[in-house]
Amino acid sequence: MILSLHHYLILSAIVFVIGVTGILLNRQNLIVLLMSIELMLVAVNTNFIAFSSWMGNISGQVFVFFILTVAAAEAAIGLSILILLFRNIGSLNVNFINKLRG
Repeated sequence: MILSLHHYLILSAIVFVIGVTGILLNRQNLIVLLMSIELMLVAVNTNFIAFSSWMGNISGQVFVFFILTVAAAEAAIGLSILILLFRNIGSLNVNFINKLRG
């Protein structure tokens, strides 16, 4: 069985819906929110790679490397903020972030 563009788009749509569902259903835990955003970025990257391969143009695959670089930086900064938040408050609950106001 050869995988076509249709299969990749369905996979990407499923991963994107899982990411959106994670954001909508769990608005309390910041780690789950960051993971859901990363899932949505993976879905977009899958679309870029699938269309780039389908059209025979490498520019979409090059664009994915830039997206992965930004996602890695976002994950590093987000996790460092979460560590500082946990040290100051003792919880990763979104409702307690307003206590950081100075």
